[in-house]
Amino acid sequence: MRVGIIGTGWIAEKAAITLRHLEGIEAYAVGSRTIEKAQAFARQWDIPCAYGSYSELIADPDVDLVYVGTPHSHHFDVTCEALENGKPCLVEKAFMANYRQAQTVVNLSRERKVFVAEAIWIRYQPAVQMVRQLINDGRIGTPRLITATLGYSMGEKPRIMRPDLCGGALLDLGVYAINFVRMFCDSPIEQMESQCVKSATGMDLTNAISFTFANGMLANVQSSACCVGDNIGVIAGTDGNLIIDNINNPQRIRVNTHDRVFVEDIPVPEQITGYEYQFIACKQALEEGLIEPPQMPLEETLYIMKMMDELRFKWGVRYPMDEE
Repeated sequence: MRVGIIGTGWIAEKAAITLRHLEGIEAYAVGSRTIEKAQAFARQWDIPCAYGSYSELIADPDVDLVYVGTPHSHHFDVTCEALENGKPCLVEKAFMANYRQAQTVVNLSRERKVFVAEAIWIRYQPAVQMVRQLINDGRIGTPRLITATLGYSMGEKPRIMRPDLCGGALLDLGVYAINFVRMFCDSPIEQMESQCVKSATGMDLTNAISFTFANGMLANVQSSACCVGDNIGVIAGTDGNLIIDNINNPQRIRVNTHDRVFVEDIPVPEQITGYEYQFIACKQALEEGLIEPPQMPLEETLYIMKMMDELRFKWGVRYPMDEE
C-alpha cells in the first residue's frame, strides 16, 4: 500500500517515521503547499515523490491511501477532493472542524463507495482489545465509573489559540478522552454536563465533562492545553479497577482488585510509534473492500463530532466554519 502524506508538520513526520518500518506499506509521496517544503520532507524521510500541491498528490495514480496530516481546520476540502477522485483517506483527528463537515464527508464516502477513516490512533491499538478482554473476563466485576484526563502545557500555540485553526483543547486533546470513554462504554449518553475555561481569543483551554449513560455508568473526563495532566484513565468496577497509564498511547494496564489491591501490570506489545496500527487497519480494510474500518466506524466518528459541537456551542466556542 503506497501512502501519500498530506502536510509536512510534526504529525506527518511521525507518520513518515512509522511507515519506514512497516512491511507492505510505504510512504510513497508527500504533498505540501510549496514544492520546497515537500522536497525537503521527502529528502529527510526518503520518500520517492514530492508535490507542491495537495491536488497533484491526489492525482497521482500510484497513491493507494491519502493520509491527511494537516490541522483539523484544513481537513475538509482536501478530503472531499480525494474522495471525489476515488482516493481512500485516513484523516487525522479531529476528523473535521464540526459535525456538518463530518456528515458531508461521510455522505460523500458512502455515495462514491470510497474508504475514509478517522486516525484516532488509540482506537486501533492492541491495548483496546486487551482492556475489553479484561472487562469481559470479569476481572473488575461490573464497570460503573470511567475517569480520564489528558493535559499538555502548550503555551500560546496558534493551533490552540486561533478560531480559524479550530483552536482549543477539546478538538486537540479532549477528543482522546471522549474516545477513551466510548471505547469501553458505547451505551447511549443520557445526560452531559460540562464546564470550560477559555482563552482571551475565545478558545477552550481547560474543560471538564461528565457523562451519564443509559446502562447506569458514569464518566468524568478532563482535557487541558495549559497544564501537565497525569493522562491516566481508570475503569472502576464492582470488584476492582483497571488503570491505563496513558490514554493517548497506553503502554501498561494495571489490574487492581478489592480495596485497590494490586494484581498485575500488563504491558502492551512493543511499538514502532503506535501509529502503525491505523495504517495496518486501513490496508486490511481496503483489501476486504470496506469503506470504513471496524475499529473506528464512521457512525462513531459522527456521534463524537456532534457531541463536540454541542459542547463548544454551550461554551460559546465558535469557528468560522460553523457559520458557513
